[in-house]
Amino acid sequence: MRYLITLAITARPNTPPPSELMEAVNKLGEDATKAGALLDNGGLAPSAEGARVEVVGGKLTVTDGPFAEAKELVSYALYQVRSKEEAVEWGSRFMKLHRDLWPGFEGEAIVHRVYGPEDFA
Repeated sequence: MRYLITLAITARPNTPPPSELMEAVNKLGEDATKAGALLDNGGLAPSAEGARVEVVGGKLTVTDGPFAEAKELVSYALYQVRSKEEAVEWGSRFMKLHRDLWPGFEGEAIVHRVYGPEDFA
């Protein structure tokens, strides 16, 4: 099963991410890759560089960013794992690093199941 985990920051500390956090995140990514779980990951540009495409009342609207959400979506990771619990464990490990190594950080990791052709047989 594949799972997409997105990271949103709800409270950003006044300091940039410390080097210890970045080293720990890189190590976690290496561990997940060696375990065969991590398929892809990356940072996401600010919403000012994006657009929103929506359909409301039968009308298609395109709105350029930035968007005024309280949460800033900043990264994603795509995992191939055996269960939702395993995906949640990888996400929890990632969030614990932020909690422990970046004082003042607040955010959320959302775990999304990604359907594949096997889900529609």
